[in-house]
Amino acid sequence: MAASAPEQAGTSAETQPRQPIWLRCEKKPFEHRSALTPTTAKTLLDNNFEVFVERDPQRIFDDEEFEAVGCKLVPNNEWPSAPVEVPIIGLKELPESTDPLPHTHIQFAHCYKQQGGWTDVLRRFREGKGTLYDLEFLEDPKTKRRVAAFGFHAGFAGAAAGALALAAQQQDGGKGVLKGLKPYKNEQAMVAEVSEALKTVKGGVENVKVLVIGALGRCGSGAVDLFRKAGLSEDNIVKWDMAETAKGGPFQEILDVDIFVNCIYLSQPIPKFITSEFMAQAGDARKLAVVVDVSCDTTNPHNPIPIYDINTTFPEPTVEVDTKGVGRRCTVVSIDHLPTLLPREASEQFSKDLLPTILSLPQRATEPVWTNAEKLFKQKLEEARVDDEKNGIKA
Repeated sequence: MAASAPEQAGTSAETQPRQPIWLRCEKKPFEHRSALTPTTAKTLLDNNFEVFVERDPQRIFDDEEFEAVGCKLVPNNEWPSAPVEVPIIGLKELPESTDPLPHTHIQFAHCYKQQGGWTDVLRRFREGKGTLYDLEFLEDPKTKRRVAAFGFHAGFAGAAAGALALAAQQQDGGKGVLKGLKPYKNEQAMVAEVSEALKTVKGGVENVKVLVIGALGRCGSGAVDLFRKAGLSEDNIVKWDMAETAKGGPFQEILDVDIFVNCIYLSQPIPKFITSEFMAQAGDARKLAVVVDVSCDTTNPHNPIPIYDINTTFPEPTVEVDTKGVGRRCTVVSIDHLPTLLPREASEQFSKDLLPTILSLPQRATEPVWTNAEKLFKQKLEEARVDDEKNGIKA
């Protein structure tokens, strides 16, 4: 099926050749979101695109929904065999491998800020002579803002997970642990469960205080919105952004709330927001019980929350903080794909925002949103090559 893609893309004299695009399956466990939806795929088809969709049982949208609008279904994980000229679009990073990557990939790759394994990822593109358009760095050339982001739903879901973790922590005599987060049918269902859970917290929802750093951004606004809808008073939702953090941490104010939600975009080294030693010094005076690191810069050497060192998962959403045996328990939620707790709504919003950029894909050689992203890719590719040479790895 993959081999016939160029013919299916069409090359008649009467019409312009159709732009092919291949929606790959997601291999990250529990990832239910999709970069394209049946709605946005239909718009692409109506605008001279040929859309190939890999069958994917874990995607929130059924295969038949794509087929019904005219997409061509292809086998699961077939993209390595797709014609090299067909761009591959997905969301999360590809599974670890040393196989060269000759295609053009549109995805979140998490390798531009020297995260763990960043050179391994870029080496695959260098060896395969492929191209990476990282979704995190597709920016509007005028506003310099990302053309599409899951930020709002990440913050919304992160705040929900934090609230559920706080309620769970107070069960079993203070030894409770949050288990088994699963996607919600919709936002209303998530808010209802969180609201009920907070009623079980000591003192009720009226006694819960939270701090959101990055509150003016998409992610932070999502976290604030969840807390409001879950019943927290406005006075108990502390909203910080760059002005409040400019003085440099660690911050006592973080220790004075029940839940701290980190929603910043880390682009350069900054003072630590909080450390285990700082928490221990506060002793029993520390109120902080749950940290939600939506930003999830776990392997970033400049992580401003160095109180944990692993990403958590939906089956096991929290990790204990080493509090040096002092004060109350504290747990961290560090799930790096939180929006998949609201997979349909998050996918529809993201794909709708991304659509104008994808529609300009045939002009990617001249469209600034694409040329700027490719320029950044080449810059990072060179940085990775230099790093490889320093470490004795042949370029």
